[in-house]
Amino acid sequence: SAQNDSLISENAALRRSLSEYQQLEAKGIESRNSAPRLDRNFEYLPATVVKMSRNSAHNYIILNKGSEDGVLPQSGIITSEGVVGIVTAVDRHHSYGLTLMNYKLSIGARLASSGVLTPVVWDGRSRDGAIAKDIAPHVAIAQNDTLYTSGLSTIFPADVPVGVSRGSKLVDGSTRQLDVRLFQSFSSLRYVTVTIFKDKLDIA
Repeated sequence: SAQNDSLISENAALRRSLSEYQQLEAKGIESRNSAPRLDRNFEYLPATVVKMSRNSAHNYIILNKGSEDGVLPQSGIITSEGVVGIVTAVDRHHSYGLTLMNYKLSIGARLASSGVLTPVVWDGRSRDGAIAKDIAPHVAIAQNDTLYTSGLSTIFPADVPVGVSRGSKLVDGSTRQLDVRLFQSFSSLRYVTVTIFKDKLDIA
């Protein structure tokens, strides 16, 4: 079926990324090309979307994996395309999370061209639109600048793709705000990967 083909493709892409990362790591070279780069500090758990809302200000996602599978609150949800959201609660067999299409969610991101850190939030209007905030006015923004996860939290590994800038404007004359097109499509999301920080597993 088309769903099985999608899952096979997703798993193959993640396996390919891990293989490339391990080969480069063995040579002492850090991979910057795999998307997402698989970080050994995280466990990666495939999951299927049971339910996801797309039509409110507080969109959520429910996955078919829970505490018995090792999922913990504050685990990341990604695909090979980019960031999906964050797990906020778990029971034995399911996880509940917020997607990037939710006003309450903010993702720590890094601009590829400058390394500047910025929070990314949903624009509240479209399924692929977000805003990168609180950027100093003097920071040079490259055309179509790519944003990745910063790696400064235990939710997502570094360098998971987030989106690309589509333009900027000054806010109150003191900070710059970027219009961002998210890489992850929320129109027909079926299979995801949960990122679980290994130290959290040890503590749990």
